[in-house]
Amino acid sequence: MMITVQEAHSLISQSVTVSGTEQLPLGQLQGMVLAQEVRAPFALPQFTNAAMDGFALTWSDISTASKESPARLKVTQKIPAGTLSTLPVVSGECAEIMTGAPVPEGADTVVAFEESSGFGREFVEIFKAPKKGANVRYSGEEVALGEIVLHKGAILSPSEIAVLASFGLASAAVHKKPKVAIVTVGDEVRNPGEELSGAEIYNCNRSLLESACRSIGIEPVMVCHAPDKKELLREVLALALGACDLLITAGGISSGEYDFVQEELSVLGVTKKFWKIAQKPGKPLYFGSSAEGKVVFSLPGNPVSALVCFVEYCVPALSALAGKPAPVKFCAALAEPFPSDKKRHRFLLGRVWSEEGALWCKTSPKVESHMITAVVGSNCLIEAEPSEEALLKGSRVLCTMLPWSSR
Repeated sequence: MMITVQEAHSLISQSVTVSGTEQLPLGQLQGMVLAQEVRAPFALPQFTNAAMDGFALTWSDISTASKESPARLKVTQKIPAGTLSTLPVVSGECAEIMTGAPVPEGADTVVAFEESSGFGREFVEIFKAPKKGANVRYSGEEVALGEIVLHKGAILSPSEIAVLASFGLASAAVHKKPKVAIVTVGDEVRNPGEELSGAEIYNCNRSLLESACRSIGIEPVMVCHAPDKKELLREVLALALGACDLLITAGGISSGEYDFVQEELSVLGVTKKFWKIAQKPGKPLYFGSSAEGKVVFSLPGNPVSALVCFVEYCVPALSALAGKPAPVKFCAALAEPFPSDKKRHRFLLGRVWSEEGALWCKTSPKVESHMITAVVGSNCLIEAEPSEEALLKGSRVLCTMLPWSSR
């Protein structure tokens, strides 16, 4: 019995839960998902400091300074960055100060070096008065002690990692990256580089799925091929299930005489949640899970069908395992008619672009599920619900970006 696309997503979401957590050092956090909020262990800045090289002084001493009538102050100290001053600034005096150095007691303003007669003098002349408090970074003005600086669920990029480092945090608790195994199936396929004979074909799905996983930041823990022989297939599937959180297979899942994948998964303790979705392409998609929480997607052997199912179902499941939100779908207007299907949800590879502030899309001219070259030049999946008539130009449809593409 076929189920709808919506029912398939619901069953998958009920079976997929976020992975456990681990503490990783800063150098391994790129692309990981924060598993807990991070609060500031101290205020930022920690202390009131100078925003530029210049002179720390009392503003009232220079309030009327000008080029014609400069204010003259005695320099009593030099404060480099990283050094605390124990000598306060009093009226008529000032301190040479470097960017980031603590502002001494009694000073309320920093005058830029360029507005003075320069460093290295016993007395300095100030030629222009900035606003009171200028060039001073006050303690806690950016972040208060205990303030949330990163929220749980944040995807860690160099920006967030820099924030962690700024607070002296050498590591962070993140959701574990899901372990993925890939098994392609079939006696008729050979690896690229090998010689073909008879009716053999090259194994496109292995490279497709392996590189597709890498495009979302996941390095598969196991990638292999299994023949159409029950005992050998069962052995390979058992090894894969033991190594992964999520197993993706391709081929051997239809109703043919040599399609043993579903049967062997059942023998290995995987419970079928569904098989066959009212969609085109990719109708014979299998999804199941084990008592240990392992989840399995068995994709059709046709490469475009496999690609569509990976983007539509595997990517959201992998995102959920990693604690990430599912990829966002968006609407675009058709630049050309869309060939809908009367009974099935239709997915087609295509291209989306922005033109005069509006999003437009059109499908690849190659629409059959065995035509892998349809992916060339495509950057999205375009989808439409069942319809008796083709959708006309200008109709609004849903699009999903291919993970390895950008608009």
